[in-house]
Amino acid sequence: MLASVDAVRNLRALYVLLTTFAVAGLLSALAQAALVRESVTAAALQAAGALFVAFYGGNTAGILVMDDARGVAVREIGEALRAALSRAHRLLVALLAIAAAFAALGAALVALLWLSREDVAGPRVGAWLFGALVPIGVLAVGLAALAGAAVVVPLAAPGVWAGTRPVALLRQLSRWTRDRLLKVALLMTAVSLLTAGVGALASFVVVSGGRVVAQLATQVVGVDVPAAQLMAGLFGRGAGPAVAHPHAAAALVGEGLVFALALVLPGIVYLRGTCSVYLAMCEDSPDS
Repeated sequence: MLASVDAVRNLRALYVLLTTFAVAGLLSALAQAALVRESVTAAALQAAGALFVAFYGGNTAGILVMDDARGVAVREIGEALRAALSRAHRLLVALLAIAAAFAALGAALVALLWLSREDVAGPRVGAWLFGALVPIGVLAVGLAALAGAAVVVPLAAPGVWAGTRPVALLRQLSRWTRDRLLKVALLMTAVSLLTAGVGALASFVVVSGGRVVAQLATQVVGVDVPAAQLMAGLFGRGAGPAVAHPHAAAALVGEGLVFALALVLPGIVYLRGTCSVYLAMCEDSPDS
């Protein structure tokens, strides 16, 4: 599991994630600007473009991370992009099927609760039915939520990145939910904690480094901008009126790169962790 930290050295995946973050963010900003101008068509196209870039860019990075997790040579970015374009739709198919299963479970629970109404089943039968449904419903909904958070959401994408087809992927997820739910949940908890630790370290580096550089900029370079305002870009904010100062504008560009990198590093560690859990579960259940 700790090997997930080594994902920060996967430069190709880092480059893809950074590029995806930048392009999707730019398209989202353009869509918001188009909405302000009441240009609905342009906003819709740009928002769709942002979703397209985020989805296929994220899957491209995931394929590169999966190569690293499997211990094989990491493919070229162009090859990974072609693979993402040809197989990423499998993830949507699998998620739609899983969503339909969850919807069916919810509909069944609602139907049984409706049958427990006094005006449907009568006071005595309705009360007995409702009393039986409470523990069953609580456990069913709780376990379904745990399965969705610990198995479906984190492990569906790594399965697609590994080349698994939708039907086989659904069988894997169903088997792990039935037989290995607690183990997978604990492994994903460890991945989440590891990701949070990387995020905390990245935040410490950005905050401590930003404060020192801001003070040096005001005292050595002579930038006539408050230190806190000068380093606003490190936290995803604009510099406000200070951006008119050429040094502040230049700093804002560099801070944007640091901000993006600080977001991407925990993300790529999380992707590597989910790939490791997926491969570990495949080894634990060879028939899957």
